[in-house]
Amino acid sequence: MKKTIVALLVAMAPMVGTMAQTYTNSYSKEVTRLAEKWAKKGEWRVFGSEKGDRFTKASPAPTVNLAEFYLQYQKNPEQWKAVFRWLQETDLLAIPAGRTPIPGTTLTVSVEDGDNWCSQDDLRAGKGSESHYQKIDFMYVVRGTEGFCRLDHETSKPRADYKPDRLEYTFDYDRLQQFTSIPGTFNIMFPCDWHVAKVKTDAESQNLRVLVIKVDNKM
Repeated sequence: MKKTIVALLVAMAPMVGTMAQTYTNSYSKEVTRLAEKWAKKGEWRVFGSEKGDRFTKASPAPTVNLAEFYLQYQKNPEQWKAVFRWLQETDLLAIPAGRTPIPGTTLTVSVEDGDNWCSQDDLRAGKGSESHYQKIDFMYVVRGTEGFCRLDHETSKPRADYKPDRLEYTFDYDRLQQFTSIPGTFNIMFPCDWHVAKVKTDAESQNLRVLVIKVDNKM
């Protein structure tokens, strides 16, 4: 019975364009409640059958769309489990910068050492925005502080043709949702999260190490 209910709720995918969109999709109360309970219980942390097979290094940032996280996880649990297993079992400060594969999967981790680059003037000039259709951006700050913006769906518009797998936007600076990500939390940018990454913050240093994992978007 539980599996039937879960399958039904997963099938209740958000309907983009049926109502005013601000920053992310809208979901039914049932999906939202179930996702919040699932996230709080930490079912997503378990990546294996052994007692220690549990991800403990970080939690979703308050800005993570828990409903979309829940729905995507139900449709693609093996990839998500592989992500959390690799993160738990890897020394994330010791691995070299660059691209590294997650064993046993088609997933690749981009280990990025550098600085936040996007200033408020850059944002006012409309720079840095993107979204993805085929992939989900899982972003985990290992060291430092990363700044982010999420775009308003009501006033933002595509400004160029889709380039696999990237779409850029014009957007209203005053409608941006700005926030930061620090070690101990992770952010996930789903296709419905139009965003700017590596925005300069108020931190003394803009240098950071961030991991970006492209997880398959399951429709």
